[in-house]
Amino acid sequence: MTSSIRDLLRAVPALTGTAPSFDLRTAPDDPVALFLAWFDAALAAGVAEPHAMTLSTVDAEGHPDARTLILKDVDRLGWAFASTRSSAKGHQLAVHPVAALSFWWPAQVRAVRVRGPVVQASAAESAADLAARSAAAREGVAEGDWAVWRVVPEQIEFWQGSADRRHLRLAYERRGDGWSHAVRSGEHREDAG
Repeated sequence: MTSSIRDLLRAVPALTGTAPSFDLRTAPDDPVALFLAWFDAALAAGVAEPHAMTLSTVDAEGHPDARTLILKDVDRLGWAFASTRSSAKGHQLAVHPVAALSFWWPAQVRAVRVRGPVVQASAAESAADLAARSAAAREGVAEGDWAVWRVVPEQIEFWQGSADRRHLRLAYERRGDGWSHAVRSGEHREDAG
């Protein structure tokens, strides 16, 4: 990177949104409840496409791959997304059924990261999801190729940025049938989650 590009990038404002109130001491024991609360807050604040997320998978050679998808559902079973089995992500998930999801809501200076194994939904659920799509969106999808997958989270991190770089991080880890959670120290970092 040339010096002029580096200087230009340093001049671009970061973390310009307005963070909602977030009291780490009152965080719920269930990360799904916190995610839904943050998602509702993003919707109420008019965040554009809060259901857009980056899905990261691993290819056969172990190289990471990322793309943007739409969240289909989130519940006790996991975070759901859909695509064709014949896609690159479908092939990657067949070989390495693990993934990470990243949500970034810049207007609220919030990010959520979800990591864990991936399971494929039933053929009936996948068919129902495809049937719910518009006719144009169903075009070109071969019979039986559409699939719904769920990331079954083992780790979830909620990150809220701060202009002084004393970011708030709340990390959940699966412990048997429940969750443990801990505050991670506010590190002075340049990243946004």
